[in-house]
Amino acid sequence: MSLPTPTPNQPYCTISALQAGIIEFKLDMLLDNAQPGSKLDAPSLSFLVQHSTNDKKMLVDLGLRQDYENYTPIDALTCKNWNVRVPQDVVDSLHKGGSEPSQIDTTFLVGADAQTLFQPGYPADPNSAFASDLFPGDRTIFLDAQSKEWRKVGPFERTLDFYGDGSLFIVDAPGHLPGHINVLVRTSPDGGWVLLAGDSAHHWNVITGESHVAHDVPGSPFPGGCPNVDSEAAEVHLSCIRKFLEEEGTKVIIAHDEGWFRENKDTAFWPGKIEA
Repeated sequence: MSLPTPTPNQPYCTISALQAGIIEFKLDMLLDNAQPGSKLDAPSLSFLVQHSTNDKKMLVDLGLRQDYENYTPIDALTCKNWNVRVPQDVVDSLHKGGSEPSQIDTTFLVGADAQTLFQPGYPADPNSAFASDLFPGDRTIFLDAQSKEWRKVGPFERTLDFYGDGSLFIVDAPGHLPGHINVLVRTSPDGGWVLLAGDSAHHWNVITGESHVAHDVPGSPFPGGCPNVDSEAAEVHLSCIRKFLEEEGTKVIIAHDEGWFRENKDTAFWPGKIEA
């Protein structure tokens, strides 16, 4: 169950948050006990992860595009209905900290099962929420779901040691969408960890157990009225996140972490960094 102990001269990574849009969450479509009509301005967060010794840079999540009308028709309508605003996208946030997108080594990282979302994708399938050309073949890494390199780390059954030195693990995080991943980052040489949990939960109440994920909500933009395609798998992964938080020196940040954003919107954002 324990997380990997550090090696001598253990490599680690620093994490800097990037602003990448705001979504007006309709909470009753996300939480089972939310007041009807209640709303929350939630950030769309991206993260710049930098390795301590090899100078590799990774972007985790890409946030929202400013011209959201150029998403697929379904996503463009959802953005309009959920009052999406993008005063600053990922590229703007990188520039604000003095960086260029060309300096990023890993620009996109997805699970193997995500390929099913783009077959055929929009426009061949006019009802698809995903554009068929979103992942250019020459710049996309599809993780091999059958690889023997997947192994258990801490409470997480399937992880990949991305750099091979224990500094960053890709975590298979099923439930939300096919291919959904988390990123587990060692943030200090002596035992600090941050789990970038993506859409494993859209609100912290789901992690704490104060709320459960809403199901069968009329008017929801999610298939079946639920943000997760596999509710059982999503709940199993949430239990792993809760076990992770029981370990010393651990933090979790979700992709739309309004509370964390409010408390850290200055020092934790690039060119600043999240405290280890």
